Amino acid sequence: SVMPAMLIADDEPPLPEGLNSSGSASSEPALPEGLGGGGNEPALPAGLGSGSEESEPTLPEGLGTEEESGMQSKTTEQPTLPFSFTGFWEIRAGVRTQHDDYEKDASIAETRLQTEIQKDWDNFGFKLTTDLLYDQVSEHHEVYLEDGRGFLDLREANIYFSPFDFMDVKIGRQVLTWGTGDLLFLNDLFPKDWQSFFIGRDEEYLKAPSDAIKISVFSDFANLDFVYTPRFDADRSICGRKISYWNSFLRRHAGRDYIMEADRPDRWFKDDEFAWRVYKNIKGWELAGYAYMGYWKSPRGMNLLKQKATYPRLNVFGASLRGNVWKGIGNIEVAYYDSRDDRSGDDPFVKNSEFRLLVGYEQELMKDFTMGVQYYLEHKMHYGAYRDSLWPVIMQQADENHHVFTIRLTRLLMNQNLTLSFFAFYSPSDGDAYLRPKVNYKVNDHWTVEMGANVFFGTNDYTFFGQFERNNNVYIAARYNF
Repeated sequence: SVMPAMLIADDEPPLPEGLNSSGSASSEPALPEGLGGGGNEPALPAGLGSGSEESEPTLPEGLGTEEESGMQSKTTEQPTLPFSFTGFWEIRAGVRTQHDDYEKDASIAETRLQTEIQKDWDNFGFKLTTDLLYDQVSEHHEVYLEDGRGFLDLREANIYFSPFDFMDVKIGRQVLTWGTGDLLFLNDLFPKDWQSFFIGRDEEYLKAPSDAIKISVFSDFANLDFVYTPRFDADRSICGRKISYWNSFLRRHAGRDYIMEADRPDRWFKDDEFAWRVYKNIKGWELAGYAYMGYWKSPRGMNLLKQKATYPRLNVFGASLRGNVWKGIGNIEVAYYDSRDDRSGDDPFVKNSEFRLLVGYEQELMKDFTMGVQYYLEHKMHYGAYRDSLWPVIMQQADENHHVFTIRLTRLLMNQNLTLSFFAFYSPSDGDAYLRPKVNYKVNDHWTVEMGANVFFGTNDYTFFGQFERNNNVYIAARYNF
C-alpha cells in the first residue's frame, strides 16, 4: 500500500535494500504481502486493515497487480446486450375545441411504448420496431395491423443484406418514403396515416409501414430503387372512427355513426404494387425519375351495389429536381396520375386522371430560423367529360384546378432545446385552410414535452379541409427516450 506522508512515523521500518538512504546492507527488505511473520512489521494506519484477506482495502485503479486489476474489471463490468435496444414511452392527451355530435370530446388519449431492436453483422442485419398502445378513445383494442388499430402496431420487422457491393436488399415491414415535398406527396405512393396526423400524434406517424421488398442498386451512371409490395398497402384514411367527415351521399357530416368501409384489394401477389425511382446527383443537383403501378392509395371510387368505397387502379409517372437556389434549397416535382379505370374521365364514381405539380423553396432567414414555402397544383384531365358525368344535386362539382400553398416556420431557441414550429396549408380554390402550430422542448437527454394544435377552416362543408372544422383540437405530450 502507498501511505500518505503524514502517516509515516519517526520510527518507520527499514526500507528494502537499495532504497535505504544510509545504504546499510543489514536493513531487511519488506516481505511480500501475506508472508510476513508479524512481530517486527509496522502497524498499518487505522482503516487499512490488519493484514487479513477479509480486511484488505481495494486499491485505486492502476495501483494493483495485473492479476488484481483483471479480477476487479471482471466484477465491475456491466453486462451488454448482443443487439441495439432503444425506444421511448410517451403519453398524449387532447380535446376538441368545439362539440362534435359524431365524435368523442377527447381527440386523443393514449399511452405508447415503442421498442426497437436492431442487429448488424458484416453484410446482414435485422430490425424490429414494435409499438404497444393503449388508446382510451378507441372502443375496441383488437389488433388490425393493416389499419394500425389495436394494442399493437408493428412499425418495422425486416431483414436487410448486401448480396453484392453495389446492391442492398431489405425484406419485410418497413417505412418507405421518397420525393421532394414537405407534407405534400406526388410520387411518394407509400401509405400514409392521415388519422394520426390530424389528431395530434407525432409527425413520424404520418408515414404508415409497408410490407414490401426493396432493392437498391448503385452505379456511377445512376442509382435505382425498386419496391415490390406483394399485397396492396392502402392509406390509413379518414373513415369516421376518430375524425368526422363530409359524407356526400348522406349530404351531412358523419363519424362514429357511419364508419366508411372500403372494399380494399387484398389478394397476395395479385393485388400487388410496383414502384421505381432512378436518381443521380449532378453537380449538387439531385435529379430523379419515378414510376408506380398499383391503386389509388385512398378510396377514390364507389361501388353502388356494395355501398362501399373502392380503390381504383392507378399508374403514376413523374420526375423531380432538387438543389441549391440563391441562398436556400429549391425543388420542383411533377407527376401524371393515370386513372386506369377511368381514362376517358366520364365515370362519376372514379377519380379522374390528373397532372400534379409541386414547387418549393426553403431558406434560413437568420440563425436558427428557417422558412419553407410550397405551391401545389392538381389539374383534372378530361374535365368536360367529368363535369358532364356528375349526378345533379347528389354530387358536388370540383374545380378543374386545385391550388394549395404551404408555409413552414421553424425557430430554435435555448441552445436549440426549444423548437417553435408552424405549418399552414391554404387552398384558394377550395377556400379552406389547415394550421399546425407546435412547441417542443427538450428537458434533458431523456425527456421531451410538446404542445400543439390542429385547426381547420373552410367556407364549404364538402372541401377537404373544410369538412374537418368540427375536429379542431389541442394536445399535450410527454416522451421519455431510452
